Amino acid sequence: MNEELDKILISPSKRLVEIRSAVMRAAAFDSVSDEGKQVLNIINKVRYEKDKAVAKFTKDYDEVDLRSDEFQISNEDLEKAHKEIDSRLLASLRQAIANVREYQKEIFTGHDIPGKITYTPIQRVGICVPGASAPLPSTVIMTAVPAIVAGVKPEDIAVVSPPRYKPNPEAKGTIHPVTLAVCYELGIYQVYRIGGAQAVAALAFGTETIPNVDKIVGPGNKWVQTAKKKVIGWAGIDSIAGPSEVLIIANDTANPAWVAADMLSQAEHAPGSAVVFTDSKKLAERILSELKSQVEKLDRSKETIKYLKEFGLIVFFDNMDDVIRWANNFAMEHLEIQCGDKSKEIAARIKNAGAIFIGNYSPVAVGDYWAGPSHTLPTGLTARFFSALSANDFIKSTSIIEYDKKKLAESADDIIRLAEAEGLDAHAKSIKIRQQGPRKAGSQQD
Repeated sequence: MNEELDKILISPSKRLVEIRSAVMRAAAFDSVSDEGKQVLNIINKVRYEKDKAVAKFTKDYDEVDLRSDEFQISNEDLEKAHKEIDSRLLASLRQAIANVREYQKEIFTGHDIPGKITYTPIQRVGICVPGASAPLPSTVIMTAVPAIVAGVKPEDIAVVSPPRYKPNPEAKGTIHPVTLAVCYELGIYQVYRIGGAQAVAALAFGTETIPNVDKIVGPGNKWVQTAKKKVIGWAGIDSIAGPSEVLIIANDTANPAWVAADMLSQAEHAPGSAVVFTDSKKLAERILSELKSQVEKLDRSKETIKYLKEFGLIVFFDNMDDVIRWANNFAMEHLEIQCGDKSKEIAARIKNAGAIFIGNYSPVAVGDYWAGPSHTLPTGLTARFFSALSANDFIKSTSIIEYDKKKLAESADDIIRLAEAEGLDAHAKSIKIRQQGPRKAGSQQD
């Protein structure tokens, strides 16, 4: 048993506030920190030195030496990956794509209201796909499919993912073939083997070989999310989406083995935050016991334990009201509710969460791969004001205003009065001049 995990079992205390702050800090670097300044330096170098800087930082941080003409994956390699993928895996991927497409179509709200508002798909989109600790082809599905449903053309989607360097010499400098196969399946051919802050900067500003985009989406580590924050204005972003988090609300009806397994499924992201809130001390103790037993059997046991100690908690409260209050305070990316027949009732009281998973049979993995909502979700307490990525994030609205002579005349005095109250004389005169009627060219009128 791993006794060093005993410290994560607590009653409400100062440590609860400390972990909340740690979760927030895990999402992005502070601007004045050394890492924050380093991100800004990377962005500025890429902005002005373009491909040269991207190549340098890829060598420095990913230990892969690439020429600029090697950034983009060839169409031949994309097609090869698609042809060689296991047929059963491809069938599962296709069904996941269909599930996401169906769900995103159902929730899409971007339908014009004639004379009021019109919606236009964002023209070019960049997608960040993590690949350092594990390949995440599911992220391509969860970001690209909503964009395509919104009307973004696959040929206008650029995918960036860091090149591999650890698994084996043959894989060095490549992107995992399953990720490439999914891109090919969706008709996405702009796929670049670059990652980190340099990839975000390349998408925002463009380089000699990488066209700039209008919006950058997708999960990633602190370097990626900090870079996304810093390029706002040159490109839009979805949210601060990473590292991964889960908060599990459980009562004495929950299965402690399942709760522990769900904690580990997020902590293994390395980093990942896993927190349990319960009103049962007995359940909390049983979850800790299961956690210590299960973590020893994981392939990434050492890293998972490290992040459980850093970002993990099992907290037992006096009552469920306190549990819910603190859950809303944490505003976690994933929120599971394993409280038997009270699960839906508790879910209705949750105001801040990226996604809510209701019941014992709705683990985060269902949302990560299959159910339909995107798994790109706000982290670091930003679920208080950011939302889950959806097709609606890939459209922009334009207001439509059309007045005729009569309608303007009916409103003119009020508009003039408001403009003059603000001291904006020219605004008022733009209305007054129309009240005087058309005038001939060259005529003099006040």
